Amino acid sequence: MPHVELRGGEVDGLSLHYVAEGRGPAVVLVHGLGSFAESWRHNVPPLATRATVYAVDLPGFGRSAKPRARYGLGYLSAALRGFMDAVGIARASFVGHSLGGAVSVTLALTHPSRVERLALVGGLVPGFPYRLSPIARLGAFYGLGEVFSLCACAPLYRASIARCFHTPMPAEVTFLVESSYAERTCAAARAAFLVTLRDLRSEFTRRLADYRRAIATLELPVLLIHGRQDPVVPARHCADAAGGLPRASVRWIDRCGHFPHIEHAPTVNDWLAQFLVGRPAPR
Repeated sequence: MPHVELRGGEVDGLSLHYVAEGRGPAVVLVHGLGSFAESWRHNVPPLATRATVYAVDLPGFGRSAKPRARYGLGYLSAALRGFMDAVGIARASFVGHSLGGAVSVTLALTHPSRVERLALVGGLVPGFPYRLSPIARLGAFYGLGEVFSLCACAPLYRASIARCFHTPMPAEVTFLVESSYAERTCAAARAAFLVTLRDLRSEFTRRLADYRRAIATLELPVLLIHGRQDPVVPARHCADAAGGLPRASVRWIDRCGHFPHIEHAPTVNDWLAQFLVGRPAPR
């Protein structure tokens, strides 16, 4: 699998792992917290029939480098921009899942000329109220999170991921847990996860008003795809975000949890293809 080394600014020297497939306009898929590029395996091949599709491991996750750093939305979006520069993408559409949605929105706000359109799948949108789960809030406390991370193991990961699905999908849960398990659960990966969790909590509380004002100026088309039974990012968050984004449209999926692109892959792939490369964006 290819890696690319970034140049410039705070991400200089950072190595990112990614997968790429297809030919056509560039589409970049950005995973959620704790996930990785190959989690898009049901989506890359269908989209690659009409686009050049990149799925990238954010720094701190998957097979990408895991430096000691602050993993705020600014840092993660800077890594995405560095990735675009490194592989020669001038402008792309982004599909972000969960945390990947927040990172993609941040990139669009800070470098609007690099982002053509956004699709947010079970996405977090900074600027709109969001509360971490009780377990995540405990993990965000210094010391307590470190103790929890030492107790983490495959059965706990499996149980945590399984609850994110509306209908049990054991094979999918096993894939999400076991893929590159050692690299994704090493000490550096656990530390990066905790820092990301803490920075995310801070940005969704202390900077909520700043993001909300900035998002009101975001003029690019945005498609939100959301499961009505999402236990991680509630449907209310998606509805609030849709009301605050100037050019947003929403596709709701019934009997769907936090992974619409896995739980209802054919439907989501059709919607993404139509929105990203198939027809003019909705107004």
